[in-house]
Amino acid sequence: MRSPPTVTDLHTLPVQFVKGIGPKKSILLAQAGIRSVEDLLLHVPRRYIDRTTVLSIAELRSRVARDARAPGGAPGEDARREYTVVGEVRSFRVAGFGAKSRFIVALADGTGSLQCVWFGGVHYWKKMFSVGETLAVSGEPGTYGGILQFVHPEIDRMSPRPEDGTAAGKEPPSPWADALSTGALIPLYPSGQDLARAGLDSGGFRRVIAGALDLYGEQFPEILPADVVAARDLIGARAAVRGVHRPSTRDDVSRALRRLKYEEFFRFQLKLAVKRRLAGEEKGGIAFAVKSPLARRLVESLPFTLTRAQTKVLREIAADMESPRVMNRLLQGDVGSGKTVVALLAMLVAADSGYQSVFMAPTELLAEQHFRTLKRLLGSLPVAIRLLVGAQKTALRRDILEDVRSGAAQIVVGTHALFEKEVAFARLGFVVIDEQHRFGVLQRASMRGKGTNPDVLVMTATPIPRTLSLTLYGDLDVSVIDELPRDRKPVTTVLKSDADEEGVAAFVREQVGAGRQAYYVYPLIEESEALDLKAATVHRDRLQREIFPDLRVGMIHGRLPADERDAVMEKFIRREIDVLVATTVIEVGIDVPNATVMVIENAERFGLSQLHQLRGRVGRGSDRSYCILVARRWIASRAARAAARGGANAGAEQALAERRLAAMVETTDGFRIAETDLALRGPGDFFGTRQSGLPEFRVADIIADASLLADARADAFAIVERDPRLASDEHAALRSYLRSRYRDEMSLVDVG
Repeated sequence: MRSPPTVTDLHTLPVQFVKGIGPKKSILLAQAGIRSVEDLLLHVPRRYIDRTTVLSIAELRSRVARDARAPGGAPGEDARREYTVVGEVRSFRVAGFGAKSRFIVALADGTGSLQCVWFGGVHYWKKMFSVGETLAVSGEPGTYGGILQFVHPEIDRMSPRPEDGTAAGKEPPSPWADALSTGALIPLYPSGQDLARAGLDSGGFRRVIAGALDLYGEQFPEILPADVVAARDLIGARAAVRGVHRPSTRDDVSRALRRLKYEEFFRFQLKLAVKRRLAGEEKGGIAFAVKSPLARRLVESLPFTLTRAQTKVLREIAADMESPRVMNRLLQGDVGSGKTVVALLAMLVAADSGYQSVFMAPTELLAEQHFRTLKRLLGSLPVAIRLLVGAQKTALRRDILEDVRSGAAQIVVGTHALFEKEVAFARLGFVVIDEQHRFGVLQRASMRGKGTNPDVLVMTATPIPRTLSLTLYGDLDVSVIDELPRDRKPVTTVLKSDADEEGVAAFVREQVGAGRQAYYVYPLIEESEALDLKAATVHRDRLQREIFPDLRVGMIHGRLPADERDAVMEKFIRREIDVLVATTVIEVGIDVPNATVMVIENAERFGLSQLHQLRGRVGRGSDRSYCILVARRWIASRAARAAARGGANAGAEQALAERRLAAMVETTDGFRIAETDLALRGPGDFFGTRQSGLPEFRVADIIADASLLADARADAFAIVERDPRLASDEHAALRSYLRSRYRDEMSLVDVG
């Protein structure tokens, strides 16, 4: 074996120099996030085949037959296990027509044959197989018409497809025997269609990773301090890389993965800890005078008493504002918890100190609603507040811009229009960003640039699970309003099928008859041929004409011009509209205490967080409120059963819809809803779109590995607390790691 070249950092060594990859494959690997040798060595198997549990097809047939003969027809213990067989593709075909079509692969291994069956997606599956290739097939077996079958099994290629192998002049396929000889456990790697076509299916990854491990495995960097490794009972980094790719036992895999997951979390948390330390040392912020006469007058004028949670959060914000350090604080609070009042009190502190404040919202409707709410709360207080959105007449916009530039506008509420170059502030000192996940990182930085190190308070009504906040907001101080106002009653949530339309309408009519108001929310504005969903415009007319001919039915959606939206909302607030038909444009910010019923049609098509936000539009007053989820009959009945038994399997989209609806019925706790939503969707899609700045962990899972995340965070922050500049010899590897990866961000540790 040739000796490995001298490498200073595997993170900077391009993956194309690994034998079997080259320039063309390296392009495909880069698209999958594998750019360096370090990335390749951290491309861990998605699962392993234990060669001691691989059965021949004949053995599998015997076990299935034995289980069928179990007493009472009950399956034996083994029947609940997943089995794996390895065989050669003999043929494949499509059976049936239309919605009942299925794709069938015939697999044989010399001892017998079986079928692998997939329902639907036949055009996709026809491209995925080749006669003569070797597959490892895993799943729960069964028989149909006497034929041994796997239905929707998991498959892994144990050899390249014939057309990707010797016929194309490439390496000959590695026989199954070679894979078995590598050890008791055979790693199966995640791949993709393009990578597989290029020879980097699971078997291809086994070959190139084995080569990289031989050449560079002993150069894999060890960055964790020895005391951390010992205290957390971790194995070394190099042993972990070997153990995850060439394990002999399941314990090897477990210990290797634990080390790699911990280190991945630790590296990220170390960066956050240093950034937070840098922010702590940053001077030049504004030291506000927190004894504010305006804030005191507002508190005394409120028709309610602040909750203990609001008071606690205000103390935390006041301590930040009084300090010369720049505040970077996240304020979490469930819908209706009173975040807006807290933000307004902080802005009044800024106003009393002679500074302007900005209140940013992601949509014009939400900005308009916040503007109305803030004006109402301010009442007769001598505070100038202006609204700046895109759809304003030229003369009005010019007047607002002049007030902002001169400093006459003390509070400016607005949308993305605030980012424009022509918007210049006289003395911007405080920035509030509502529903902050809808703004990009660069946009938030742009707003900070319009002042001189203003304090920043970002708010969200989407409760963020602790595991996600530790990764996404680990460099921010976090405040949580975890209680609702004392006069608020929990919203009663019920699930109905679309066959219950008359009963739902009768309940709405009863509430309106008692002087209340209601929302009807639809997923679409107009009907779509592609989607069989209810549309707001069509059903608004039907509701007015057939269901509520004697009631006043209005409609609001995102395509309405701003002045028309304002007019509709003002009518609803003044109780001149009984039933408001809407789309998700009312998801956040709408505050009409007299509205006590929220009917959500096609509820199975909404995300869990979105459903919870919509539910938050009712229950804003002291009257008991209701959220009625209307779903298609078959989904509603299954979801109701799931709620009764405490959950459903989160597999197919149907099952996900059932679990979302069940969760809504089970609880009104936003943080429990958020935890369920995170578990169902995964961190990448938690906010509906992939959040800028959300880390993509290669090995670790922030949900399944939450305890490791907490440990890694505690250790990383403790190290930076003891040794802020990582100057000690024991932290030399950490210092070198940060300097090589984040030189521009980490001037704190750039001691060269």
